[in-house]
Amino acid sequence: MSSTDSVARAGRPVIGFFERYLTVWVALCIIAGIALGQWLPSLFQAIGRMEIAQVNLPVGVLIWVMIIPMLIKIDFGAMAQIKGHWRGIGVTLFVNWLVKPFSMALLGWIFVRHVFAPWLPAAQLDSYIAGLILLAAAPCTAMVFVWSQLCKGDPYFTLSQVALNDAIMIVAFAPIVALLLGLSAITVPWNTLIASVGLYIIIPVVIAQVLRRTLLAKGEPHFNRTVSRLGPYSICALLATLVLLFAFQGQAIVREPLVIAMLAVPILIQVFLNSGLAYLLNRKLRVAHCVAGPSSLIGASNFFELAVATAISLFGFQSGAALATVVGVLIEVPVMLLVVGVVNRSQRWYETA
Repeated sequence: MSSTDSVARAGRPVIGFFERYLTVWVALCIIAGIALGQWLPSLFQAIGRMEIAQVNLPVGVLIWVMIIPMLIKIDFGAMAQIKGHWRGIGVTLFVNWLVKPFSMALLGWIFVRHVFAPWLPAAQLDSYIAGLILLAAAPCTAMVFVWSQLCKGDPYFTLSQVALNDAIMIVAFAPIVALLLGLSAITVPWNTLIASVGLYIIIPVVIAQVLRRTLLAKGEPHFNRTVSRLGPYSICALLATLVLLFAFQGQAIVREPLVIAMLAVPILIQVFLNSGLAYLLNRKLRVAHCVAGPSSLIGASNFFELAVATAISLFGFQSGAALATVVGVLIEVPVMLLVVGVVNRSQRWYETA
Protein backbone atom coordinates (compact mmCIF):
# COMPACT_ATOMS: atom_id res chain seq x y z
CA MET A 1 0.00 0.00 0.00
CA SER A 2 1.37 3.40 -0.94
CA SER A 3 1.68 6.30 1.49
CA THR A 4 -1.15 8.17 -0.14
CA ASP A 5 -3.38 5.11 0.32
CA SER A 6 -2.53 5.12 3.99
CA VAL A 7 -3.51 8.76 4.29
CA ALA A 8 -6.71 8.24 2.34
CA ARG A 9 -7.71 5.28 4.51
CA ALA A 10 -7.17 7.17 7.75
CA GLY A 11 -10.31 7.84 9.76
CA ARG A 12 -9.79 11.55 10.11
CA PRO A 13 -10.29 14.32 7.52
CA VAL A 14 -7.17 15.14 5.54
CA ILE A 15 -8.11 18.70 4.61
CA GLY A 16 -5.67 20.98 6.38
CA PHE A 17 -6.04 24.41 7.96
CA PHE A 18 -4.63 26.27 4.95
CA GLU A 19 -6.71 24.27 2.48
CA ARG A 20 -9.94 24.55 4.47
CA TYR A 21 -9.77 28.35 4.50
CA LEU A 22 -8.14 28.78 1.10
CA THR A 23 -10.90 31.10 -0.11
CA VAL A 24 -10.31 33.39 2.89
CA TRP A 25 -6.55 33.51 2.22
CA VAL A 26 -7.16 34.22 -1.45
CA ALA A 27 -9.52 37.07 -0.57
CA LEU A 28 -6.88 38.53 1.78
CA CYS A 29 -4.26 38.21 -0.97
CA ILE A 30 -6.53 40.12 -3.33
CA ILE A 31 -6.76 42.98 -0.84
CA ALA A 32 -3.03 42.88 0.00
CA GLY A 33 -1.97 42.65 -3.63
CA ILE A 34 -4.17 45.53 -4.78
CA ALA A 35 -3.01 47.71 -1.88
CA LEU A 36 0.69 46.92 -2.37
CA GLY A 37 0.41 47.49 -6.11
CA GLN A 38 -0.98 50.96 -5.45
CA TRP A 39 1.55 51.84 -2.76
CA LEU A 40 4.71 50.32 -4.27
CA PRO A 41 4.26 50.33 -8.05
CA SER A 42 7.98 50.64 -8.84
CA LEU A 43 8.82 47.55 -6.76
CA PHE A 44 6.35 45.35 -8.60
CA GLN A 45 7.37 46.74 -11.97
CA ALA A 46 10.95 45.72 -11.13
CA ILE A 47 9.75 42.22 -10.18
CA GLY A 48 7.84 42.02 -13.45
CA ARG A 49 11.02 42.74 -15.42
CA MET A 50 12.92 39.81 -13.86
CA GLU A 51 12.42 37.50 -16.86
CA ILE A 52 14.34 34.96 -18.90
CA ALA A 53 12.72 33.74 -22.15
CA GLN A 54 9.35 35.22 -21.11
CA VAL A 55 9.46 33.33 -17.78
CA ASN A 56 9.31 35.51 -14.68
CA LEU A 57 11.97 34.12 -12.32
CA PRO A 58 10.31 34.91 -8.96
CA VAL A 59 7.05 33.40 -10.16
CA GLY A 60 8.88 30.39 -11.62
CA VAL A 61 10.41 29.62 -8.23
CA LEU A 62 7.06 30.09 -6.48
CA ILE A 63 5.31 27.80 -8.97
CA TRP A 64 7.81 25.00 -8.36
CA VAL A 65 7.42 25.38 -4.58
CA MET A 66 3.67 25.31 -5.16
CA ILE A 67 3.46 22.30 -7.49
CA ILE A 68 6.23 19.89 -6.45
CA PRO A 69 4.88 19.08 -2.94
CA MET A 70 1.56 18.17 -4.57
CA LEU A 71 3.16 16.01 -7.27
CA ILE A 72 5.18 14.10 -4.65
CA LYS A 73 1.89 12.51 -3.59
CA ILE A 74 1.32 11.01 -7.03
CA ASP A 75 2.21 7.33 -7.40
CA PHE A 76 2.45 6.53 -11.11
CA GLY A 77 2.67 2.86 -10.18
CA ALA A 78 -1.02 3.13 -9.26
CA MET A 79 -1.90 3.08 -12.95
CA ALA A 80 -1.51 -0.72 -12.76
CA GLN A 81 -4.78 -0.73 -10.81
CA ILE A 82 -6.80 0.81 -13.67
CA LYS A 83 -8.26 -2.57 -14.74
CA GLY A 84 -10.42 -2.80 -11.64
CA HIS A 85 -12.03 0.58 -12.21
CA TRP A 86 -12.25 0.82 -15.99
CA ARG A 87 -15.81 2.19 -16.09
CA GLY A 88 -15.13 4.97 -13.57
CA ILE A 89 -11.82 5.72 -15.25
CA GLY A 90 -13.55 5.90 -18.64
CA VAL A 91 -16.20 8.32 -17.36
CA THR A 92 -13.61 10.60 -15.77
CA LEU A 93 -11.39 10.63 -18.84
CA PHE A 94 -14.40 11.40 -21.05
CA VAL A 95 -15.45 14.35 -18.87
CA ASN A 96 -11.90 15.63 -18.24
CA TRP A 97 -10.59 15.54 -21.79
CA LEU A 98 -13.56 15.46 -24.18
CA VAL A 99 -16.19 17.54 -22.37
CA LYS A 100 -14.59 19.90 -19.86
CA PRO A 101 -12.18 21.98 -22.00
CA PHE A 102 -14.66 22.27 -24.88
CA SER A 103 -17.63 23.12 -22.66
CA MET A 104 -15.56 25.86 -21.01
CA ALA A 105 -14.60 27.28 -24.39
CA LEU A 106 -18.32 27.37 -25.26
CA LEU A 107 -19.27 28.94 -21.92
CA GLY A 108 -16.50 31.52 -22.33
CA TRP A 109 -17.80 32.39 -25.79
CA ILE A 110 -21.36 32.71 -24.48
CA PHE A 111 -20.70 34.74 -21.36
CA VAL A 112 -17.52 36.68 -22.12
CA ARG A 113 -18.12 37.51 -25.76
CA HIS A 114 -21.87 38.00 -25.52
CA VAL A 115 -23.74 38.07 -22.19
CA PHE A 116 -21.19 40.11 -20.19
CA ALA A 117 -19.32 41.73 -23.07
CA PRO A 118 -20.88 45.22 -22.58
CA TRP A 119 -19.51 45.36 -19.02
CA LEU A 120 -16.07 43.81 -19.59
CA PRO A 121 -12.97 45.64 -20.91
CA ALA A 122 -13.12 45.07 -24.67
CA ALA A 123 -9.33 44.71 -24.98
CA GLN A 124 -9.30 41.79 -22.51
CA LEU A 125 -12.13 39.62 -23.88
CA ASP A 126 -9.82 37.23 -25.71
CA SER A 127 -7.52 37.04 -22.72
CA TYR A 128 -10.37 36.19 -20.33
CA ILE A 129 -11.47 33.33 -22.57
CA ALA A 130 -7.88 32.08 -22.79
CA GLY A 131 -7.66 31.99 -18.99
CA LEU A 132 -10.90 30.04 -18.71
CA ILE A 133 -9.66 27.52 -21.27
CA LEU A 134 -6.34 27.10 -19.45
CA LEU A 135 -8.23 26.48 -16.22
CA ALA A 136 -10.46 23.80 -17.76
CA ALA A 137 -7.67 22.03 -19.64
CA ALA A 138 -5.77 21.15 -16.45
CA PRO A 139 -7.48 18.40 -14.38
CA CYS A 140 -6.97 18.58 -10.63
CA THR A 141 -4.23 16.54 -8.95
CA ALA A 142 -3.37 16.92 -5.26
CA MET A 143 -6.59 18.44 -3.93
CA VAL A 144 -8.49 15.47 -5.37
CA PHE A 145 -7.12 13.35 -2.52
CA VAL A 146 -8.85 15.71 -0.10
CA TRP A 147 -12.18 15.64 -1.95
CA SER A 148 -12.01 11.86 -2.35
CA GLN A 149 -11.42 11.28 1.34
CA LEU A 150 -14.28 13.59 2.31
CA CYS A 151 -16.74 11.63 0.16
CA LYS A 152 -15.37 8.22 1.27
CA GLY A 153 -13.92 7.58 -2.17
CA ASP A 154 -11.93 4.51 -3.11
CA PRO A 155 -8.26 5.51 -2.60
CA TYR A 156 -7.01 3.06 -5.25
CA PHE A 157 -9.31 4.57 -7.86
CA THR A 158 -8.27 8.11 -6.89
CA LEU A 159 -4.58 7.26 -7.09
CA SER A 160 -4.83 5.52 -10.45
CA GLN A 161 -7.04 8.26 -11.94
CA VAL A 162 -4.77 11.11 -10.81
CA ALA A 163 -1.65 9.29 -12.02
CA LEU A 164 -3.28 8.65 -15.39
CA ASN A 165 -4.45 12.26 -15.69
CA ASP A 166 -0.94 13.55 -14.98
CA ALA A 167 0.52 11.22 -17.60
CA ILE A 168 -2.05 12.37 -20.17
CA MET A 169 -1.51 16.02 -19.25
CA ILE A 170 2.15 15.81 -20.25
CA VAL A 171 1.21 15.12 -23.87
CA ALA A 172 -2.34 16.49 -24.21
CA PHE A 173 -2.36 19.82 -22.34
CA ALA A 174 -0.50 21.86 -24.96
CA PRO A 175 -2.37 20.52 -28.03
CA ILE A 176 -5.82 20.97 -26.42
CA VAL A 177 -5.04 24.49 -25.25
CA ALA A 178 -3.63 25.43 -28.66
CA LEU A 179 -6.64 23.93 -30.46
CA LEU A 180 -9.22 25.73 -28.34
CA LEU A 181 -7.38 29.03 -28.37
CA GLY A 182 -7.10 28.70 -32.13
CA LEU A 183 -10.82 28.04 -32.42
CA SER A 184 -11.37 31.15 -30.31
CA ALA A 185 -9.19 33.15 -32.72
CA ILE A 186 -6.52 33.71 -30.06
CA THR A 187 -2.92 33.53 -31.25
CA VAL A 188 -0.83 31.13 -29.21
CA PRO A 189 2.99 31.30 -29.16
CA TRP A 190 3.74 27.58 -29.46
CA ASN A 191 7.28 27.92 -28.14
CA THR A 192 6.04 29.57 -24.95
CA LEU A 193 3.26 27.00 -24.49
CA ILE A 194 5.64 24.06 -24.95
CA ALA A 195 8.16 25.71 -22.61
CA SER A 196 5.38 26.09 -20.02
CA VAL A 197 4.54 22.38 -20.27
CA GLY A 198 8.21 21.54 -19.76
CA LEU A 199 8.70 23.98 -16.89
CA TYR A 200 5.44 23.41 -15.06
CA ILE A 201 4.59 19.77 -15.81
CA ILE A 202 7.50 17.64 -17.04
CA ILE A 203 10.36 18.99 -14.91
CA PRO A 204 8.30 19.23 -11.67
CA VAL A 205 6.96 15.69 -12.23
CA VAL A 206 10.50 14.33 -12.65
CA ILE A 207 11.79 16.21 -9.58
CA ALA A 208 8.78 15.15 -7.53
CA GLN A 209 9.14 11.48 -8.43
CA VAL A 210 12.85 11.50 -7.57
CA LEU A 211 12.04 13.10 -4.21
CA ARG A 212 9.20 10.63 -3.68
CA ARG A 213 11.48 7.63 -4.15
CA THR A 214 14.15 9.18 -1.92
CA LEU A 215 11.65 9.84 0.87
CA LEU A 216 9.97 6.44 0.61
CA ALA A 217 13.41 4.79 0.84
CA LYS A 218 13.57 6.17 4.38
CA GLY A 219 10.26 4.59 5.32
CA GLU A 220 6.55 5.28 5.08
CA PRO A 221 6.31 7.33 8.31
CA HIS A 222 9.15 9.60 7.17
CA PHE A 223 7.42 10.10 3.79
CA ASN A 224 4.08 10.99 5.40
CA ARG A 225 5.66 13.43 7.84
CA THR A 226 7.62 15.17 5.09
CA VAL A 227 4.64 15.47 2.76
CA SER A 228 2.56 16.88 5.61
CA ARG A 229 5.25 19.48 6.41
CA LEU A 230 5.60 20.51 2.75
CA GLY A 231 1.86 21.16 2.32
CA PRO A 232 1.80 24.64 3.92
CA TYR A 233 4.79 25.73 1.79
CA SER A 234 2.82 24.86 -1.32
CA ILE A 235 -0.18 26.92 -0.24
CA CYS A 236 2.04 29.83 0.87
CA ALA A 237 3.74 29.85 -2.53
CA LEU A 238 0.33 29.96 -4.18
CA LEU A 239 -0.73 32.88 -1.99
CA ALA A 240 2.53 34.76 -2.66
CA THR A 241 1.95 34.30 -6.39
CA LEU A 242 -1.55 35.70 -6.01
CA VAL A 243 -0.24 38.77 -4.18
CA LEU A 244 2.04 39.44 -7.14
CA LEU A 245 -0.79 38.85 -9.61
CA PHE A 246 -3.15 41.23 -7.88
CA ALA A 247 -0.44 43.82 -7.39
CA PHE A 248 -0.27 43.98 -11.20
CA GLN A 249 -4.00 43.57 -11.71
CA GLY A 250 -4.91 46.07 -9.00
CA GLN A 251 -5.72 49.10 -11.13
CA ALA A 252 -7.86 47.08 -13.55
CA ILE A 253 -9.79 45.49 -10.67
CA VAL A 254 -10.37 48.83 -8.96
CA ARG A 255 -11.74 50.19 -12.23
CA GLU A 256 -13.85 47.06 -12.93
CA PRO A 257 -14.68 45.36 -9.60
CA LEU A 258 -17.48 43.26 -11.10
CA VAL A 259 -15.10 41.50 -13.49
CA ILE A 260 -14.33 38.78 -10.91
CA ALA A 261 -18.03 38.07 -10.34
CA MET A 262 -18.71 37.86 -14.07
CA LEU A 263 -15.76 35.52 -14.69
CA ALA A 264 -16.97 33.29 -11.85
CA VAL A 265 -20.25 32.55 -13.65
CA PRO A 266 -18.91 30.26 -16.43
CA ILE A 267 -16.55 28.59 -13.95
CA LEU A 268 -19.42 27.78 -11.58
CA ILE A 269 -21.61 26.47 -14.39
CA GLN A 270 -18.77 24.31 -15.64
CA VAL A 271 -18.15 22.78 -12.18
CA PHE A 272 -21.78 21.79 -11.71
CA LEU A 273 -22.16 20.64 -15.33
CA ASN A 274 -19.13 18.36 -15.31
CA SER A 275 -19.57 16.97 -11.80
CA GLY A 276 -23.24 16.26 -12.46
CA LEU A 277 -22.50 14.64 -15.82
CA ALA A 278 -19.80 12.39 -14.37
CA TYR A 279 -22.01 11.41 -11.41
CA LEU A 280 -24.99 10.53 -13.61
CA LEU A 281 -22.88 8.59 -16.14
CA ASN A 282 -21.33 6.55 -13.34
CA ARG A 283 -24.80 5.80 -11.97
CA LYS A 284 -26.01 4.79 -15.42
CA LEU A 285 -23.05 2.40 -15.73
CA ARG A 286 -23.69 1.04 -12.20
CA VAL A 287 -20.30 2.13 -10.90
CA ALA A 288 -19.89 1.88 -7.11
CA HIS A 289 -20.60 5.09 -5.20
CA CYS A 290 -17.09 5.07 -3.71
CA VAL A 291 -15.77 5.43 -7.27
CA ALA A 292 -18.49 7.72 -8.63
CA GLY A 293 -17.85 10.31 -5.90
CA PRO A 294 -14.17 10.98 -6.66
CA SER A 295 -14.88 10.53 -10.38
CA SER A 296 -17.35 13.42 -10.36
CA LEU A 297 -15.02 15.55 -8.23
CA ILE A 298 -12.00 14.90 -10.44
CA GLY A 299 -14.16 15.80 -13.43
CA ALA A 300 -15.12 19.14 -11.89
CA SER A 301 -12.01 20.49 -10.17
CA ASN A 302 -8.95 22.07 -11.78
CA PHE A 303 -5.16 22.03 -11.46
CA PHE A 304 -5.35 25.78 -10.92
CA GLU A 305 -1.67 26.06 -9.99
CA LEU A 306 -0.68 24.94 -13.49
CA ALA A 307 -3.33 27.17 -15.07
CA VAL A 308 -2.07 30.25 -13.20
CA ALA A 309 1.55 29.51 -14.11
CA THR A 310 0.78 28.95 -17.80
CA ALA A 311 -1.42 32.05 -18.02
CA ILE A 312 1.40 34.18 -16.63
CA SER A 313 3.93 32.67 -19.04
CA LEU A 314 1.71 33.00 -22.11
CA PHE A 315 -0.01 36.31 -21.49
CA GLY A 316 1.74 38.07 -18.58
CA PHE A 317 0.92 39.20 -15.07
CA GLN A 318 -1.42 41.97 -16.14
CA SER A 319 -3.46 39.85 -18.55
CA GLY A 320 -7.10 38.95 -18.27
CA ALA A 321 -6.03 35.31 -18.63
CA ALA A 322 -4.07 35.45 -15.38
CA LEU A 323 -7.02 37.08 -13.63
CA ALA A 324 -9.47 34.46 -14.93
CA THR A 325 -7.35 31.59 -13.59
CA VAL A 326 -7.13 33.31 -10.20
CA VAL A 327 -10.93 33.49 -10.05
CA GLY A 328 -10.83 29.70 -10.33
CA VAL A 329 -8.62 29.59 -7.22
CA LEU A 330 -10.99 31.92 -5.38
CA ILE A 331 -14.05 29.71 -5.76
CA GLU A 332 -12.42 26.25 -5.85
CA VAL A 333 -12.71 25.25 -2.18
CA PRO A 334 -16.26 26.36 -1.31
CA VAL A 335 -17.70 25.05 -4.57
CA MET A 336 -15.96 21.68 -4.31
CA LEU A 337 -17.06 21.31 -0.69
CA LEU A 338 -20.61 21.93 -1.92
CA VAL A 339 -20.21 19.16 -4.53
CA VAL A 340 -18.81 16.83 -1.83
CA GLY A 341 -21.91 17.53 0.27
CA VAL A 342 -24.24 16.70 -2.65
CA VAL A 343 -22.36 13.45 -3.36
CA ASN A 344 -22.56 12.37 0.29
CA ARG A 345 -26.23 13.27 0.77
CA SER A 346 -27.30 11.56 -2.46
CA GLN A 347 -25.66 8.19 -1.76
CA ARG A 348 -28.92 6.41 -0.96
CA TRP A 349 -30.54 7.73 -4.15
CA TYR A 350 -27.45 6.76 -6.16
CA GLU A 351 -27.43 3.20 -4.88
CA THR A 352 -31.12 2.60 -5.63
CA ALA A 353 -30.46 2.79 -9.38
